[in-house]
Amino acid sequence: MASAQEKATACCLPSRDAAGARRAIAVAGKVSMAAGGGERVVSAAGGGAVMEDIAAAVQPTTAKASSKGIPIMTRAQRFHPLDPLSAAEIAVAVATVRAAGKSPEERDSMRFVEAVLLEPEKNVVALADAYFFPPFQPSLLPRTKGSPVIPSRLPPRRAKLVVYNRRSNETTIWIVELSEVHAATRGGHHRGKVISSEVIPDVQPAMDAMEYAECEATVKNYPPFIEAMKKRGVDDMELVMVDAWCAGYYSEADAPSRRLARPLIFCLTESDSPMENGYARPVEGIHVVVDMQNSVVIEFEDRKFVPLPPPDHLRNYTPGETRGGVDRSDLKPLIIDQPEGPSFRINGYFVEWQKWNFRIGFTPKEGLVIYSVAYVDGSRGRRPIAHRLSFVEMVVPYGDPSEPHYRKNAFDAGEDGLGKNAHSLKKGCDCLGYIKYFDAHFTNFTGHVETIENCVCLHEEDHGILWKHQDWRTGLAEVRRSRRLTVSFICTVANYEYGFYWHFYQDGKIEAEIKLTGILSLGALMPGETRKYGTTIAPSLYAPVHQHFFIARMDMAVDCKPNEAHNQVVEVNVKIENAGTHNVHNNAFYAEEKILKSELQAMRDCDPSSARHWIVRNTRAVNRTGQPTGYRLVPGSNCLPFALPEAKFLRRAGFLKHNLWVTPYKSDEKFPGGEFPNQNPRLHEGLPTWVQKDRPLEETDIVLWYVFGLTHIPRLEDWPVMPVERIGFMLMPHGFFNCSPAVDVPPGTSDAADVKEADSPKVIQNGVVSKL
Repeated sequence: MASAQEKATACCLPSRDAAGARRAIAVAGKVSMAAGGGERVVSAAGGGAVMEDIAAAVQPTTAKASSKGIPIMTRAQRFHPLDPLSAAEIAVAVATVRAAGKSPEERDSMRFVEAVLLEPEKNVVALADAYFFPPFQPSLLPRTKGSPVIPSRLPPRRAKLVVYNRRSNETTIWIVELSEVHAATRGGHHRGKVISSEVIPDVQPAMDAMEYAECEATVKNYPPFIEAMKKRGVDDMELVMVDAWCAGYYSEADAPSRRLARPLIFCLTESDSPMENGYARPVEGIHVVVDMQNSVVIEFEDRKFVPLPPPDHLRNYTPGETRGGVDRSDLKPLIIDQPEGPSFRINGYFVEWQKWNFRIGFTPKEGLVIYSVAYVDGSRGRRPIAHRLSFVEMVVPYGDPSEPHYRKNAFDAGEDGLGKNAHSLKKGCDCLGYIKYFDAHFTNFTGHVETIENCVCLHEEDHGILWKHQDWRTGLAEVRRSRRLTVSFICTVANYEYGFYWHFYQDGKIEAEIKLTGILSLGALMPGETRKYGTTIAPSLYAPVHQHFFIARMDMAVDCKPNEAHNQVVEVNVKIENAGTHNVHNNAFYAEEKILKSELQAMRDCDPSSARHWIVRNTRAVNRTGQPTGYRLVPGSNCLPFALPEAKFLRRAGFLKHNLWVTPYKSDEKFPGGEFPNQNPRLHEGLPTWVQKDRPLEETDIVLWYVFGLTHIPRLEDWPVMPVERIGFMLMPHGFFNCSPAVDVPPGTSDAADVKEADSPKVIQNGVVSKL
C-alpha cells in the first residue's frame, strides 16, 4: 500500500523536514541531535520494563556511541511498525519463503494466498509513536527512574505469509523477518530471514482470483458440461460464466482433505452491450464439484432440466442506448470545490484532521484498518480511543432450501478476502472533492506483487447541520455546518459490491458504515412457477431472500496508553419506573447500568425496546463531574439469523448468534470464525470457543466484536443493479469530554455573514416577540 509520500497527489502534504522533526521530538521528549548528517540521539529518564522488553527485541546496530555512551541512530526509520507491507517487502518475503523450500518440486508447488504485516506488540507501537514517528508523544511510555536508554532503532518488521502447497495440499504459515529491503527494488539481494514455519493441519486457505479463472476454464472445457449447456440451447462457451464458490462444510464430503469449489453457472445474452449482465440468466439443475488442487471436475450431474430464463429487456445498467434506454437530462452539475485545499494533513500513513489523528492500514483479508485513533483535547493532550478498528468477517446466508441456494453461505473475508477483492476508486465517481488516494499491494497466487491503484480514498464531506440555536426573544442565531472525514474502500465479491467507510466527526463521533450495492444472486424458475423463498424479478427469474452480516472488531483503548488495561464495558437499558410513590404521574423512566463482568455475561443482543447500548469506560479517568470517561457503542438497524440453530453454516458462524461479544485482548484472536473458515469442519471455532474461558472483563484491555446485519427481501427496484442500502453503527463520546467538543467549530463564510446581519437591531415579525 503506497503511502502519501510514495504516491504524490494534490492533497498530499510533504512530510516534516528534518528541522521540524527535530523541533517536534525535542519538545516531546529529552532528545539531542548529533551535529552533522541529521543523526538523532534519544535518551530519557523513563521506560521501565516496557523499554527493557523493546530493547531486547531490537537487533544490535552498528551505530556509533557518543562521548556519554548513548547510541546514535545512523539511519532513519523508513517504515512505521504499522505501515502496510510495501511492494518491495512483499517481494522479499516471498523470495525468502521460496528459497527456504526443500526441493525444486516444493518451491514450484508454492501458492501464495496472503502476505501481510505481522503486527508488533503494542509496546513497539508506543516506542515508534513516542520517538520515531508522529505524533511524537513520549508520554505513551511509562517513566521510571533508572530505566534503560531508549533503543536507537525499532525492531525489524515481520511478514506473515499463508502458503498453500498445491502438490501436497498443505497450508503453511511462515513468519519472515525483513531488513533493508529497499534494495530489492533496485535489483539488490533480498534480506529476509525465516523465523518460523508451521504446517496447519485440516484447513483450506482462502480462494484466489487465479483459482476463479482456473475453475471457470475447467468447467467450460468439461465435455458433459458442454453437452448439458447444449441441451439448454447454448453452443458458445464464451457466453458461459462460472463463478467459483467455496464448498463450505455440510458433511465429511466437504472435508479439507480436498480443496473444493461448488461453482454457480450463468449465461450471457448475445448483445452489443459493453457490460452485458450475465447474472440475469442463471443456469439451474447442473451440479458441479471441482477439485481445485488438481483443476479437475470430480462430480457432475445434470439433475434437472430448467430452461434458461428468456432475456430480460431491463437486465442491463450501462448508460443510455447501450442498455436500450434513455438517460434523464435534467441533472445539473454539482461541483465540490476546496480552493484552499483540504483541512487534513498526511505524513506517510499518519492522518491529522480536526483534532483527530490515526493511522491507515490495509490487509488482504480485512481491507481497510484504522490504527491508533486519538483525539487532541486541549490541555488534556492527545487522548487515545481505539488501538485498532476493522471489519474482520462477513457472512451472507440465503434462505431458499432448494439446490444450489441452500449452499450459498459466503464468508467473504475468510473465504475470499475483502482487501484482495478491492478495486481502484475513480475521482468524480466513488469520491468527490479534494481526495487523497492510497495504493494497496498484494501477492498473487504465484507470488508476484500486484498493486491496486487508488484503493483507499480519504476526503472531507459536508454533512449538514452540526448544531444550531436561535434565541426567540432576540432573533439572534448561531449555526454551524458539520464536516466529516471519510476513509473508505470498495470491494466486489462476485455479484455484490460492498463499500466500507469510517467517518470521523467534529463532535467526537466515529461512524462505521457499509454500503451494499451490485447485482442480486438469482435463480431460474420453471414456466409458471413461483417460489415463496424469494421475489419474482422477471419472467422465470427470482431473487432468493438472504441476509448480510458484518463483524466489526474494535480493540478499544479509551483514555488508555499502550499496555494499560483500564477499560470495562457497561450495558445501559432504559427502564420504566413502576407505578407508585416514585411515579405518581406515570411518566418516569431512567437508564439502568450493568457492568459486563465476564465473557459469558457479555454475549448480548440489541434491544430497541429498551434503547440498549453499551459504554466502554476507563476505570481510572474521570470527567469534571467525577464520572468515568467513556465511549458509547450505539447500534443501528440490526437483526439475527433467521436460520434454525441446526443450520449447517452456523457450525462455522456461531458468532452470528449474538450482536455483541466482548473479549480481553489477545493478539492471536483476530477472526471470529478462526483464520481458515473455508471448509472448516470444526464446530464453533473462533469467538464462540474463546469466550467459553469466561475471562474477566472488569478492568482489562477490551476488544468489542459487534455483529450487525441486514435482512434483504429483494424488490423489483433492486433490479438490474441494486441502489445502495446502508447499515452501520456509531461510536459516540459518553462523558469523555467536559462539554460539547464541537462548540469551538467556527462559523462558515455564509454563517458569518448571517451573524453580522443579525447584530444590527431589526423588527422581528413574530407575534410573541411583538407582545414582549
